[in-house]
Amino acid sequence: MGGVTGTVLNAAAILLGATAGLTLSREISAVNQGRLKTGMAVFVVYAGLSAAWSGFNGTFGQVLGQMGVVAVALIFGNMVGKLLRLQKAANHLGRHARDQFARVSQAGVTSFGGGFVTCAIVFCVGPISLLGALLDGFAGDFKLLAVKSLMDGLAAMAFARVFGWGVLVSAVPVLAWQGSVSLAARALQPVLLDHALLDSVFATSGLLVCCLSLIILEVKKVRLADYVPSLAVAPLLTWWLH
Repeated sequence: MGGVTGTVLNAAAILLGATAGLTLSREISAVNQGRLKTGMAVFVVYAGLSAAWSGFNGTFGQVLGQMGVVAVALIFGNMVGKLLRLQKAANHLGRHARDQFARVSQAGVTSFGGGFVTCAIVFCVGPISLLGALLDGFAGDFKLLAVKSLMDGLAAMAFARVFGWGVLVSAVPVLAWQGSVSLAARALQPVLLDHALLDSVFATSGLLVCCLSLIILEVKKVRLADYVPSLAVAPLLTWWLH
């Protein structure tokens, strides 16, 4: 399962969480949810720093140069993301999912199709899904997807109480989307390695992953989706400079 371990774990967590939500009567207390959130934020920082550390290497001067490349890549990547309205698109899908959840909750009637679509959006849309799948494919590093698995499993418990069995099926698009990204990254890895471009991807993705902790802890609303193009800008900039 090299390269897709995190995706399989993610899908399994969704199935387990949804099953628990359908069969168990007790919910996780607010105190325990807070503890889990703090733990996940700390682990996300660790995962991000690990990825960034693997990307910065060489002499002191080379590391400074790599940092400069990442900084420029983040600036230009953010500009591209804003032009493509990536964060606005993600926010729009997120609002649609929240509205659907609220409507079904108020109506008190389970909806198989509504549960499938809503959960597929929640579990597949967002930078953490893409970043985690890329790291898993490029380096077999599924730490970020392990955190996402826990988040999605807890969310699946809550969704299953409202939407019913449709939440279970939402594991399929997660497997399809994240698995495809990881396999594509795994296929692209030799090319990036041959041209010494993979380090810039790790360094950039690691810094973006660290920003996720701010979102998890609700410290700051980082428009992370707009920075996703930086993952393409960084290796292109590295190739151009060399």
